[in-house]
Amino acid sequence: MFWKGTSTSVRISTEQAQHTPITLEVIRERLGNMEDAEIIEHQTPNVSTIILVYIRTLIDNERLNESVIQPLRNCSNENQLECISATNIPGTLTVEEAEKQLMLGSILIFDTDENQWCSVNLKDSSGRAIETSETETILYGAKDSFTENIEQNIALIRRRLPITTLKTEKFTVGSLTETNVVLMYIEGITNTKFITIAREKIKNVNFDQILDSSQLAAFMEDHTHTVFPQFQQTDRPDVCAFALGVGKLVILVDNTPFALNAPITFFHLFQSPEDYINRWIVASFLRIIRYLSFMFSLLMIPLYVALTTHHYQMIPLQILFVLVDTRSQLPLSPFWESLIMLVTIEIIKEASLRMPTKSGQTLGVIGGIVVGQAAVEAGFASQVLIVLVGISAIASFLVPNYLMSKANTLIQFILLILASYLGVMGIFMGILLLFVHMNALTSLKQPYLVPVTPFYGKDWLDLFIRGPLQWMKTRPEALHPLQKWRYSRRR
Repeated sequence: MFWKGTSTSVRISTEQAQHTPITLEVIRERLGNMEDAEIIEHQTPNVSTIILVYIRTLIDNERLNESVIQPLRNCSNENQLECISATNIPGTLTVEEAEKQLMLGSILIFDTDENQWCSVNLKDSSGRAIETSETETILYGAKDSFTENIEQNIALIRRRLPITTLKTEKFTVGSLTETNVVLMYIEGITNTKFITIAREKIKNVNFDQILDSSQLAAFMEDHTHTVFPQFQQTDRPDVCAFALGVGKLVILVDNTPFALNAPITFFHLFQSPEDYINRWIVASFLRIIRYLSFMFSLLMIPLYVALTTHHYQMIPLQILFVLVDTRSQLPLSPFWESLIMLVTIEIIKEASLRMPTKSGQTLGVIGGIVVGQAAVEAGFASQVLIVLVGISAIASFLVPNYLMSKANTLIQFILLILASYLGVMGIFMGILLLFVHMNALTSLKQPYLVPVTPFYGKDWLDLFIRGPLQWMKTRPEALHPLQKWRYSRRR
């Protein structure tokens, strides 16, 4: 009853495919040299011929049997397509539309007697199960995280925001990957200016391959040549739901478990989901610790180099004796000593990330201890520097955003070079240039240092500290939300 048909070569260009009505000869030519492409002829009980065209690896083969094969075998109607439920019968199906539907997991059905085409969506939606987030782990709170299935990711957000004003706009980017991108926002809360900017940026993406949300972010960023991320990447649905609720946008990309939140500021990168779970005093303390850790990780080693190289007279006498004692046998200057140890730490950190989880943890612990001890015994580094490098490395992990922690590393190297040539003055110059650079950055045309500059006093309640939730009566003014109050009735 079933057999594969033979192909006939019919050449057709991509431009022609946009307007040429589909025929069996053309579809056979277009699917040539595709081992997983199936063109099957089926004889129905009333001796009609039905041709099924599909990509075997993209469809749910069990649903194919239940929804198409069995209904056709049992069909006694004159019009065979009426026996198949959930069919889409287009007026005129072009070659381009047919190819697109095939690649999206639909099956094309051709009734030779009626000379009519239709399609049935049989996309195989199986994928990875919902698991705990590995990049943004928290002790309390929701444990689910996004997967590679964009429909499932939308559902995870909708479970938290079951409102009809949560809008989703779908786009397709990448001429080769045909990647689905969904822009999400809450109508009536998110400022339309941000929606318009994001919509235009997505439409203007003209790259052949968009395989990950970070690639899409690279094309949507306002500033390319900076180390600071202008989109917050997260795999947590609760973080996205909170962002939507305060007036931000969320962008989901198919086949990637990370969503993009925008617009963001520099300070958003230091906020953790647990900030809104802990008591406000505890949350504020932890947030301040994160800011201090960021400064420690940036400045500790450059200050060590600046003081020991240019300003040793500023070091307290007791500490100076310790430094002189530990450095008396070292052949390297403080700069080269620090540079070698920082590069070594980065090598260990990168190796730990690339190895399997258990091996990576072992490598991190043993590598740090063994390398540090060996460097001291070999005379390449002082014990004081080993302690400072260890504290600096641990402090860098307190930044919740991974992209920001990597930017932190690069800035640390730049400050180290300035400290070796100009001392403390070089560090001040570096910090000043850093603030000037950040002040010029924007995220979806929104200033990167808001609400510090421009100044929005009420937003400081959730900036360096996290104030009591009862006091956060309004959404952040810096986002210019269309609905200012967070209470249904003003208090």
